[in-house]
Amino acid sequence: GHGWVDMGAALEQSVNTYFYQLAMDLGIDRMHDYLAQFGFGSATGIDVPGEGKGLLPSREWKRAVHGEPWYPGETIIAGIGQGFNVVTPLQLSNALAALVNGGKLYAPRLLYAAKPAGTERAKRVTVPVTAQVAIRDAENWQTVLGGMDRVVNGLQGTARIIAEDAHFRMAGKTGTAQVYQLGADKEYVEEEVAEHLRDHALFIAFAPVEAPRIAIAVVVEHGGAGSRAAAPVARATLDAWLDQEVERELLP
Repeated sequence: GHGWVDMGAALEQSVNTYFYQLAMDLGIDRMHDYLAQFGFGSATGIDVPGEGKGLLPSREWKRAVHGEPWYPGETIIAGIGQGFNVVTPLQLSNALAALVNGGKLYAPRLLYAAKPAGTERAKRVTVPVTAQVAIRDAENWQTVLGGMDRVVNGLQGTARIIAEDAHFRMAGKTGTAQVYQLGADKEYVEEEVAEHLRDHALFIAFAPVEAPRIAIAVVVEHGGAGSRAAAPVARATLDAWLDQEVERELLP
């Protein structure tokens, strides 16, 4: 096992049991109320139609929808994003951006600029701030960001392999989303599971750590472990984005 761990080590090594206990300490309604501030359970307001809202469960929601009480075991698995939780990649990246920028939640925009009829110069589209997450203790935020830094740069980081030969410092978090529910006496063995039922691989990341410019979320459907399938895609994306930024700065 992992032994005794704190938040930083739990993030670095992806220790589920730490987050099981944290979820029990917080309770589902407290988790719901705080995660809602980061935009989970709501549309981000991106400038395209048909965006899904996902699902952020609570006692009230379960009673209204299923007519059942909330059970302690459901709180435990909610601590690692399982159970009733439904989250979109856009919500993940938008929430991460808020975590990194000090709590500002934006409505993402695909349109960068528009040129009104009868004008010669395009005008950059404004990206509106939709909410400000309340920061009660900035030190707690830094603990989380520091743990994400350790995921990539720590000696036991689950995604440390993607830091190799990087010319910038990145931070992130690996994740895995189950596609179907195993029986109580079953063990998940990827090679024995049909490909369309294998776990989805997730990785969220931001860079550079010292002055973040980009936050992303990568989902590889049926890719398995986030460190193996999704993290390398994130690294390639960050490489391309930050290299282009350098090239733009060098233009006369």
